[in-house]
Amino acid sequence: MSQNALHTLSEALLAARRAGPALDDAAYARHIGSADDAYAVQHAQLAALDGAGTVPRHWKSGGASREATLTHAPLPRAGVLASGADASQLGLRHLLVEAEIALRLARDVTAAQAAALSHGAVDGLVDAMCVSIEMVDSRWERYREAPALLKLADFQSHGALVLGEFVPYQARDWARQECRVRIGDCKWRLFTGTHSLGTPEWLLPIWLRHATAKTGATVPAGTVVTTGTWCGLLQARRGDVVEVGFDGVGEAKVRL
Repeated sequence: MSQNALHTLSEALLAARRAGPALDDAAYARHIGSADDAYAVQHAQLAALDGAGTVPRHWKSGGASREATLTHAPLPRAGVLASGADASQLGLRHLLVEAEIALRLARDVTAAQAAALSHGAVDGLVDAMCVSIEMVDSRWERYREAPALLKLADFQSHGALVLGEFVPYQARDWARQECRVRIGDCKWRLFTGTHSLGTPEWLLPIWLRHATAKTGATVPAGTVVTTGTWCGLLQARRGDVVEVGFDGVGEAKVRL
């Protein structure tokens, strides 16, 4: 990806994020050829939004299964909200929501330490967890039809992240974990053991190797990663209150 193409795509996405019109994916598909290109566009935007040299403190990560290639995105500070927030002023276009669990790092992780991690050796890596609501949004006019790499460049379709109260991390039987979601006046929807990776912690080594490589920096203690949906992708409407609860972990809510 040329520097000119990177700049053009980054600036277009930033303009759309700053209340500009949604973008035609067909006009930009030729600008991007690989996941590395998409991640470069993510970090160019993050530098513009949060300042050059910023080490991200919030991320999203996940995938459809353990066999799939996981995707990751650093999250701009302005879109990280506390439970109970009013998100109506964020200018979100699509109002799609995911119920998730976010994990918080207990210690700094260097690139060498990330490279040595295995999926079964994450004890002591996480000190806290919380319920989170990922607000999925897109700067692409044809959100569902846009190429996957363009969605990845757009912070993997991130709109905002709502975080509930952190509680001490404890290993759980995630296969039996209950999650409930209510949107507006609809009834509660219940989900049990529906995390696509089986356990939220499974992605930690993959995410940390990505984060240290792409930022060129140690991932600091206190960094938060939200780990993928338990409920699929649910549609909300403007004015709705979205409520999410995980038994034994906590709850979060946001007004749209």
